[in-house]
Amino acid sequence: MILQILKIIAAVGTIVTGLVSLIWPRSVQGFTGLSAPGPRGITEIRAVLGGFFIALGAAPLILNAPAAYRMLGIAYLAVAAVRAVSMFVDKSVVQSNIISLAVEIIFGVILVL
Repeated sequence: MILQILKIIAAVGTIVTGLVSLIWPRSVQGFTGLSAPGPRGITEIRAVLGGFFIALGAAPLILNAPAAYRMLGIAYLAVAAVRAVSMFVDKSVVQSNIISLAVEIIFGVILVL
């Protein structure tokens, strides 16, 4: 029961991340380091960090299938793996990356269980 609640929290957290990116695309710069100097960049932030994250988080809630939660967990763990390597390759071991990595690992593990 607690694990299912944690999975729902992870899915909702994914949706919230997407909503923030969709509604306030310029706000992601402070945390992600991504900047959008023009309208094309803003559209990309809204579409990928907004729409994609909303869909990824909503799918398990709508489908209510264990495989959908696992898929989201695998996605988080894949992002975490790439981030962990990139943090060292790109010399970007900074607080926001460490926080993102921790959340991705925690959400990933919860969702895969």
